[in-house]
Amino acid sequence: MDAKIGQFFDSVGSFFTGNDKIPWCDGDVIAGCEREVKEATDSGAEDLKKECLMRLSWALVHSRQPEDVQRGIAMLEALEDGASPLQEREKIYLLAVGCYRSGDYSKSRHLVDRCIEMQADWRQALVLKKTIEDKITKDGVIGIGIAATAFGAVGLIAGGIIAAMSRKK
Repeated sequence: MDAKIGQFFDSVGSFFTGNDKIPWCDGDVIAGCEREVKEATDSGAEDLKKECLMRLSWALVHSRQPEDVQRGIAMLEALEDGASPLQEREKIYLLAVGCYRSGDYSKSRHLVDRCIEMQADWRQALVLKKTIEDKITKDGVIGIGIAATAFGAVGLIAGGIIAAMSRKK
């Protein structure tokens, strides 16, 4: 029983704090990945360079910095198609993470649905889809709350004006 109560309070707390299960990445990791890409480019090993670019893209879309996320999205969109199905699925998933991080939830949901079509039991994609849906629901609830508050305030002001006018008569 205590576990269920604790789970409830954790759920309510994460609703207000916006915690999700998508990992974050810091600037040190991004810098390390950028060094790897440069070294792979200098060596001329094309396969190694593609692998390093995917790691850098992962780090960028998981960054807390919006400009890094945008850079990661652009990098992923510029990567060639025709990779293996596994690499293509990973690219689409990372684009979905980037879109989620940048607030484009409908595009993110569309991309993660494509990942799930490719592999229905892919846990990462399923977790991301639930995270996106929770965020959309939370934003909707907050929007309804704001609208209800505004409507209530307008009603209160209108009621005050009507009451004041009726007293003057």
